[in-house]
Amino acid sequence: MRKSKPKKRYLLPDPKHQDTLVTRFVNNLMLRGKKNLAYRTFYEAIAIVENKVGEDGLETWKKALNNIMPSVEVKSRRVGGATFQVPLEVRPDRKISLGIKWMIRYAKSRNEKTIVDRLAGEIVAAAKGEGAAVKKKDDTHRMAEANKAFSHFRF
Repeated sequence: MRKSKPKKRYLLPDPKHQDTLVTRFVNNLMLRGKKNLAYRTFYEAIAIVENKVGEDGLETWKKALNNIMPSVEVKSRRVGGATFQVPLEVRPDRKISLGIKWMIRYAKSRNEKTIVDRLAGEIVAAAKGEGAAVKKKDDTHRMAEANKAFSHFRF
């Protein structure tokens, strides 16, 4: 076990919108250290979202991210030789992490031609409350609801 918790690292806000949440998203989107390419991909996707929806792209993205973030999840817990799926509340920091990761994962698995189009499509779908990432959140919540009987095993 660790002696002390590691220090929290704080991110710099992104250059265009001055938002640390955007930087966090771009860091997850980035492949092989190509941060400029990740920023360009994100900004182009936001521009496409603005054209499709007709509203502010960044606000639509934030709304989509809020629609994806889970509030409960299940964790495996062994009790007396049996493994139970115990529902737990999700920490605020982890909520954001899961939302970002799910949005990127399901954007990559879409059928559009480029990653920009895929990301824009997933953002628009999530903002409407549709799409694979929102389905993942609903499945997670359903799983937690189904295993509510084991919530007394919380740790």
